[in-house]
This record gives sequence, C-alpha cells and structure tokens, in this order.
Amino acid sequence: MAEHTTKVKRPTIKDIARESGYSKTAVSFAFNDPSRISKKACEQILSTAEKLGYIPDPMARNFSLRRHLSIGFLLPQEIQYSLNNPYTQQVLLGIGSVCEKFGYTLTLIPPLNESVTEAVRNAAVDGLITMGMQVDMDIVSVMQTRHLSYVTIDGTADKQMPSVNINDEEASYEIMKTVLQAGHRQLCIIGLGKDVFAENATSPSLPSRRLAGYRRALEEVNLSLDDVTMLVCEPTLEEGKKKGNEILALDKNITCVVAMSDIVAIGCILSWSEAGKKIPQDISIAGFDNIDEASFITPKLTTIDQPAHEKGRLAAQALFQMINKAPLESVHIEIPYTLIKRDSVFDLTSQQL
Repeated sequence: MAEHTTKVKRPTIKDIARESGYSKTAVSFAFNDPSRISKKACEQILSTAEKLGYIPDPMARNFSLRRHLSIGFLLPQEIQYSLNNPYTQQVLLGIGSVCEKFGYTLTLIPPLNESVTEAVRNAAVDGLITMGMQVDMDIVSVMQTRHLSYVTIDGTADKQMPSVNINDEEASYEIMKTVLQAGHRQLCIIGLGKDVFAENATSPSLPSRRLAGYRRALEEVNLSLDDVTMLVCEPTLEEGKKKGNEILALDKNITCVVAMSDIVAIGCILSWSEAGKKIPQDISIAGFDNIDEASFITPKLTTIDQPAHEKGRLAAQALFQMINKAPLESVHIEIPYTLIKRDSVFDLTSQQL
C-alpha cells in the first residue's frame, strides 16, 4: 500500500495576524522594527508566531529593511592562499567579533572567474572590507556606483578611501636595518605574491611600500635592491617550504633571508631544518606579522608585530559607522607596529671580534 504524505503548510504573517488579533503591519513591525508597536503587542505577536512555528524568511526581512545584514570580506587571492595565511585568519577574527555585536553575518568573497570586479557587482552585502586595495582601481568605481561603504586594510592611505594600516615602509626599514646591523650583506628578500588588486594600479602597493623600506636601509650601507636576491612567494607554509629549498639550491652564499610574511619564513625554517642546516648560524631569517607561530618555531622568529586582529576590528567598526551614516573620526587609521627581536638572526659581527 502506497504511503501518502501530507505537506504541512508553512505559517505566514497573515496566519499570525489572524491568530493574534493584530494587523499584518503590526506583525511585520514585531519582527523588523519592534519600537513602532507596544511591548505588549510585540510579546503577544512573537508568542503567537512561536506557537504556530513561524520562522521569518530572511530574504523577505532583508528586503523590508533594505539591507542584506551581511558585510563582505573581499579576498585578493584564491581561497587556498588567503585562508592558509594565519595573518589573514586573525584579520577575519577581528572583523567577525564586530559583526557578532551588530547581528551581521560575514561573507567571504573570492574573485569570481579571476575577476574581483565581477565579485563586487554580485555581492549581496551592505559594505565591504578589502585587503591591499588602492584608490585608482576599477573596483572602487563599482562600489561607488552601488553606493557600497568600504574600508581597506593594508591598502592605499588616501582621503577617498577609508583604511587601516601600519607604516609598512618604516617597519620594513627597521627590520632590514636590524639584519644589516648584524653584519649580513648576502641577502635574499621573499616578497608577497601579486594579488588581483595590483592589476592596472598606479599607487604604491603593499609589497612596493615594504620594498621602499628595505631599499632605504640598504642604501645606508651602500647597497641596493640589485645587490639582493629577489624571490616572490604566496603566503602559505607549503609555499614557504618550497622557497626555502629553492634558496638552498641557489649557487649563492646567502646568510640571511628577509621575508614579507611570517608563515613563509616559518616554511623556510622547516625546510632548512629538514636539510640539516643550523639556524641561524648557517642561515638567518626575519619575517613580518608576528603570528602566534613566530614565537613557537625554533629558533623563535625576529619579525614585525602588526596586530592583525586589531586591524580587522577597527576596519569593521569603521565600516559599520559608515553603514549607519555616522561620521568617521579619521578616514585613515594608522596603528603602531613593534620590532620583535628574537633568535632567528645571527650576529655575524660577534664572529669578527
């Protein structure tokens, strides 16, 4: 005998209005704007809705509010690279902590078909946080056309673009100066992989700002970037290990590597340890970020501490102020960094005494 199933009708606002004795408008206010009806009416309507098993349709609710109740975090690289970087993970945690307070979801937006512009056009969000964006990009005009609020982290400090940064050039100058003061001259720099925001941009990108700091320190000892081995690496552990092996295979007596990412530096340390190298005696390394793992690895990593969680938190706070039409105290937020000297840079000058 065939079984017959009865499809249960989903309760509607009309059903709640009939059962509670209030109008459909009052029911809508109870879910979307309770301040517009009395506390007693709101409690009775919500009680009736619970009894009927009513669950609001989030799409309909968002349409009535004219908001998506979500902000987007625009990834400049493929997910496999972006989310395998502990620095980016900490930024996300900072953003997420603010989203929770405002009752918003956080949407991760990777480039669609390798197009970040297409991703922005289709994003169902009320505002965007990006990493590394610059003011002269096509994506900016798309966000302005959509009237989307946006904040960039590690992007261009410009009055047209709210941003949260550290002084990357000065921080890079300090870390390179530390390496040079330790007597290292045979150097390798591992830069960051090119992100999709860098295409057709004319203002200085994050890697170029850091290179400017390295260059300034090198010039003080009569060196230039041309005297340094230059490599580029995606900021993941596995990519760092590959670069570490590549450096060992070079026919050069490199004594110190300066990486723009801690996770890459840690990958190098692991590959060198596996190859039997003594670190930092055989080869030294400095990083950038001060992720938690930088103090766990052996040797502990000399690096620049830039508070990633705080960057995410401040960027999200600024974005919600803009979404809620509140003025920003400052369009450009610059937070302090700290040079952290640990054990990964060997002092060659001590051998010369």
